[in-house]
Amino acid sequence: MVGADGLHSNTRGLVFGPESRFIRHLGTYLSVWTAPNILGLDRWQVFHQMPGTGWGGGVMSVRGNSEARVYMGFESEPIAFDHRDVEAQKRILRDRMGGAGWVFPELLEHMGKAEDFHLDAMAQIHMDSWSSGRVVLLGDAGYCGSPLSGQGTSMAMVGAYVLAGELAAARGDHTAAFAAYERELRDYVRGNQELALTNKARVEAQQAGEEYRGRFLVRSWAGCP
Repeated sequence: MVGADGLHSNTRGLVFGPESRFIRHLGTYLSVWTAPNILGLDRWQVFHQMPGTGWGGGVMSVRGNSEARVYMGFESEPIAFDHRDVEAQKRILRDRMGGAGWVFPELLEHMGKAEDFHLDAMAQIHMDSWSSGRVVLLGDAGYCGSPLSGQGTSMAMVGAYVLAGELAAARGDHTAAFAAYERELRDYVRGNQELALTNKARVEAQQAGEEYRGRFLVRSWAGCP
């Protein structure tokens, strides 16, 4: 069995144990939904960050500019909610983004009608092993990098390709195939998960008015070189 059922994988919970053992929250929540292209964007995207708050959002035109994809995020410690309760997710975002400026109020009105709304934590999954017996995990279920990595789809597709190749090479020996899959993919996953942390540090540096250089922050003041 291949479990490819996402960050909150039921397969992982049944076979490996509770999610709390493997999840690492990155301190941010992200929401996304489809809305009318109220800004008239032409193959473009705009983002607005609320000064000093650590949250904001953006809009990009999609489907030939006929509609827009909306993103909003905010910083927070882990929030307990039912991940299948979409209305509860919408209430959380309204509470967090209430009173915001720019076009956020109008975007939140369209959120109420959106049928594709999603909100979840920026989080990663870290496991010592992605397989147990005849069960193996793939993609976010086993090694979510979070949207901060920008590599979720790539990690899942590469993982599926490697897993399929190793199963074919092992000629039905799933034990050998799963072990080879992990050996082949571990460094790739580790690098992409590290990319999420790098991106997070860069964003935090921008919020603090600092310059991010690799792992170092360089503070800058007006009038100073």
